[in-house]
Amino acid sequence: MKRTGILNAELSGALATLGHTDLLLVVDAGFPVPRDAHRIDLAIAENLPDLRTVLGLIADEVVVEGVVRAENVPTHNPLLDGWLRDRFAGAEFSTRPHAEVLGELAREAKVVVRTGAFEPWGNIGLYCDVDAPRWFGGEGVVVPEEYASRI
Repeated sequence: MKRTGILNAELSGALATLGHTDLLLVVDAGFPVPRDAHRIDLAIAENLPDLRTVLGLIADEVVVEGVVRAENVPTHNPLLDGWLRDRFAGAEFSTRPHAEVLGELAREAKVVVRTGAFEPWGNIGLYCDVDAPRWFGGEGVVVPEEYASRI
């Protein structure tokens, strides 16, 4: 039996497929997941599981270089925005119009994880990265300028 981390087999397996720049969406219970998306549905009931729990568990297993959320989040759900900024402190943050998150961004995602969250604008995109110290830390490896600050 797996000792720690995400126990859901489908989610754990999907995370293992993610590579640099891949997009993972973690969404609320009402999100219109595209028919052809790789959908992992964790929703059981209202706020089970909640958005922050799922994002936190994923963040423990995936290196994140960017966080994208609807442009409404910073002003209309500042507690979520603050939590995201704390949890993903090293990531670059961006916003998109809410309609784009529901449409274009959802179609770009490699995986869409549906939570039970009943939270306004609770749809968060995570762009994957590489673990720079481990990737570029080998002897004789020249570290690209864009990664130097992370080594």
